[in-house]
Amino acid sequence: MNKVIAVDGPSGSGKSSVSKAVGKKLGFLHVDSGALYRIMTYLAIKEGVDTTSPEAVQTVAEKCDIELKVEDGAIKYYIQGRTLGDELRTPEINANASYVARVKEVRDKITELLRSMTKFGDIIVEGRDITTVVFPDTPARFFLTASAEARAARRQKEEVEKGIAAQSAEEVKNSLLMRDKIDSSRKFAPLRKADGVIEIDSSNMTLEESIEAMLSSLPSDYVA
Repeated sequence: MNKVIAVDGPSGSGKSSVSKAVGKKLGFLHVDSGALYRIMTYLAIKEGVDTTSPEAVQTVAEKCDIELKVEDGAIKYYIQGRTLGDELRTPEINANASYVARVKEVRDKITELLRSMTKFGDIIVEGRDITTVVFPDTPARFFLTASAEARAARRQKEEVEKGIAAQSAEEVKNSLLMRDKIDSSRKFAPLRKADGVIEIDSSNMTLEESIEAMLSSLPSDYVA
């Protein structure tokens, strides 16, 4: 059976950067589960759907057809023949993604999609319910965290580098804290630190230190 590294944590905790790097070092395919929820959010907004209405969001999920392809060490998602890049990283998407992600039908569909990805090979999957719901039995489970200040600084830097910055550092921080609250209190698959996971607090760690912390904590057969 192909191996799975499961990584959970709040926005800006370093999940993407660490997971991509670890995947590259080990030859595991990187899977960004958050992008799937962002795709659902993008489609809901594009169709003029009220993202705070579970019933309305459910209709988007039911007809959403996502194609999976392995490219450049990752599993990429295609909608109607094309991928969505920075279109998924706008402040509007950030503000609405948690509302879409709390809908059970959306979570069920994406959970099934994520579990199907093991057919492509060994994978490292990042998200918010990967260790608790999607792959709770994998022996390699991590919870990445960081202070709100550190996470906000990283997120704003990322937005500036991509040319999509539209908020101050304080606004970014408040947005992250609001998303934390929604994600951790939702009824279905809330964000939480699962029992038995390895926690990595990257607040005062460099990217290289966070990567090494994960690599050194993996089961021996994962790094052989």
